[in-house]
Amino acid sequence: SAGLAKIVRDFAREHHITHYFEQGRVGIEHALLPEKGLVGPGMVTIGADSHTCTYGALGGFATGVGSTDLGAAMATGTCWFKVPEAIKVIITGKKPADITGKDVMLTLIGMIGVDGALYQSLEFTGDGIAELSMTDRFTMANMANEAGAKNGIFPVDEKTKAYEQGRVEDYEIVTADSDAVYKRTVTIDLTALTPVVAFPHLPGNTKAIGTFGDIPIDQVVIGSCTNGRLEDLAIAAKILEGRTVHPDVRCIVIPGSQEVYKEAMKKGYIDTFIDAGCVVSTPTCGPCLGGYMGILAAGERCVSTTNRNFRGRMGHVDSEVYLAGPQVAAASAILGKIAAPKEVK
Repeated sequence: SAGLAKIVRDFAREHHITHYFEQGRVGIEHALLPEKGLVGPGMVTIGADSHTCTYGALGGFATGVGSTDLGAAMATGTCWFKVPEAIKVIITGKKPADITGKDVMLTLIGMIGVDGALYQSLEFTGDGIAELSMTDRFTMANMANEAGAKNGIFPVDEKTKAYEQGRVEDYEIVTADSDAVYKRTVTIDLTALTPVVAFPHLPGNTKAIGTFGDIPIDQVVIGSCTNGRLEDLAIAAKILEGRTVHPDVRCIVIPGSQEVYKEAMKKGYIDTFIDAGCVVSTPTCGPCLGGYMGILAAGERCVSTTNRNFRGRMGHVDSEVYLAGPQVAAASAILGKIAAPKEVK
């Protein structure tokens, strides 16, 4: 891994790559690129990571490709795609206070399965979109791939435009044709949602909290390209404030970028996390893909705000990862078991 990083580092320097992020300019790529205005509405974006689909939250087509595809695109400026069929996901209702975009997306994946949108486009629409923050949308678009989708895409509305102000000023708004044909339509009523958790070892193995017994845990991870933005940290900090992480739990908090880290410090979130007994990391993917800092041993369980819980994803093949939103992760860290925020007294 270090050797590959050196190859890319040397390449970037040799060719004077304009947008080169390392060391003090670090961040998790899918948090960093939207933040820096390098991706935006109407753009076609590819990347050598499956969660490149995150940028669909901004109303563009974004998808992951293989390293060979990316190398060819860098050399020629072109890439070949089959136009995917589309699934229309209609979001309705009002979002309860204890629900995040993670709950919405895990609910959807639980409904259609991890291959329910295989090489299809998840097109999010409906009056409930207005209830979703940009953080919610980034989380949902990020996990389109967990349903097998080629991409996920949101409409450009006032929230999108406000987010892009000062980041991307010149962009094209792309909308669905009035006579667009969809392979299927799925409806999610936000009002009816409750916090959910994806059990091992698939993101689609979702269960509502309260439908299962006590499950003690060893670790909590709050962060990643899915839930490492400022709003995610704010949600977790609100629950952890004045409370303490369970003595049997390791809680790791990972801001998505240096800017998120700085803002979290200004707002007091970092103090809250440290006072509660959490470890705060530099922005990194870290334990999400079993890289470092939070690797699980055999038999250990982790509640994580990351996007995948495949067998061995975060360490030993006999460890278990439970996917959840930041509010559930924070509550679980306090109680030492999988829990909803309302259980924290």
